[in-house]
Amino acid sequence: MPSWNIHTAHVERLLREEGAAALGVRDKNAFLLGNLAPDIYVGYMVLDTTFRIDYKLTHHASREHIPLPRYDEFWSFYIAGHRSVSDVTLGAWAHLVADHVYNAHTRAYLTSIGVEAGERARIGKQGDFALFGRTLDISLVPHVDDALLAQCAAFPPYSILERDLHGAVASAQRIVEKNQAEHLAEVPDYQLLTAEFFDVASEEAHATIVAGLKSRL
Repeated sequence: MPSWNIHTAHVERLLREEGAAALGVRDKNAFLLGNLAPDIYVGYMVLDTTFRIDYKLTHHASREHIPLPRYDEFWSFYIAGHRSVSDVTLGAWAHLVADHVYNAHTRAYLTSIGVEAGERARIGKQGDFALFGRTLDISLVPHVDDALLAQCAAFPPYSILERDLHGAVASAQRIVEKNQAEHLAEVPDYQLLTAEFFDVASEEAHATIVAGLKSRL
């Protein structure tokens, strides 16, 4: 559910507050791209890709209302026990953590206020996530270089092709520019969710990513 502005904001906070070295991140550019990678072939964020991969495969999730990506499964497959793990792979894991945490909180919150799955929930939560994303001050955009191309080609779940990598970077650039142009300095008037909701979910996602990355050191 979090869009790329939210994922980018998490990366910027991780690098700002923890630092790349403390998290075991060697290539910040590759880590940033990794935090976008699971969405590249789904068909929403990058429209004209060479091929498509179903969300349930890229996110290790069941196809259901507000899915919960199994980031622990991704960790077991591609990170645990591996001597060398690319920063794209670490970033992709962090993406799944954020998606899981925000979606789990959304499920619980909608249940607590008596809103069932349906159009009201879909429209309300999407609108609120869009508003929250606009409150975030972001500037980082990945760039294509030889190191990133190599990591994307060797990404364990599936290769990310050069053509599609350029498409993803272009999409990320547009999102950052749009966020800067439409930035909200005040707390938005949310439809279903609340500012406190986003504070809690954001803190949990950040803490879970930090703990996981530091556990490898």
